[in-house]
Amino acid sequence: MLQVAVPNKGALSEDAVALLKESGYRCSRYGRELVVYDNANDINFVFLRPRDIAVYVGNGIIELGISGRDLVMDSEAKVRELMALGFGGSRFCYAAPKDKNFTINDFNGKRIATSYPRIVRQDFARRGFKGSIVQLDGAVEISVQLGVADCIADVVESGRTLVEAGLCIVGEPILVSEAVLIGREGIEELPEVKKMLARLHGILVARKYAVIEYDVEKKVLDEVCKITPGIEAPTISPLANPEWVAVKAMIKRNEANDIMDRLYSLGARGIIVSEVKSCRI
Repeated sequence: MLQVAVPNKGALSEDAVALLKESGYRCSRYGRELVVYDNANDINFVFLRPRDIAVYVGNGIIELGISGRDLVMDSEAKVRELMALGFGGSRFCYAAPKDKNFTINDFNGKRIATSYPRIVRQDFARRGFKGSIVQLDGAVEISVQLGVADCIADVVESGRTLVEAGLCIVGEPILVSEAVLIGREGIEELPEVKKMLARLHGILVARKYAVIEYDVEKKVLDEVCKITPGIEAPTISPLANPEWVAVKAMIKRNEANDIMDRLYSLGARGIIVSEVKSCRI
């Protein structure tokens, strides 16, 4: 039986459960239970703190886990990133008081407040910096104002809390994070893991694409096929009117409106865009 660790709360948990459900797995909780058994797929979904998941996977207690890349790296657990999952995006950045005009080199020798001490130590070692790391569990932004630290290293989403604390980002992000599926070395060779990877990949690809269908005159078929080339080639079907054909192809979802405009201007009609639930490409 495969065991998969899932975040137990927050947006990371909600998005992970939604992705797994779309992939055909039963992993919804009715209350605060820690384990949900998916009988059809013979999988135990174990709900754990996101920060602890990499530790369980790295120690071989659980085969797979979903957590944030930043948390996985900070754990220093012996795991592999098997797949990026496309949600929970954030940046891990250095920040300092806006009025200090810090550059990244000014962090050398300073007190750095963070909830991710190992990532900061790794980055400092890479840069040849020395400094004092102040480990905090939360509310890192206020540490400078309270005199606990000179600057911080923290996860940044919108950046609003930094601005409210009088801080600004310094330098490029140390790490760009998102939710990832992790496992031990070689675990991806197991048949049930291969199946999960294929299912998840199918959902993630489907979220990027849509299917477009339209009718068009044959005389502009070459032009419209350049706009909607599909994966291998568009599907072209005859219509009752011999001068017209029906065309069907996959397109990138974020380009759908522009593609519809271009097709319509070339005379295409009956243009319909449909959602793709899952796929194998």
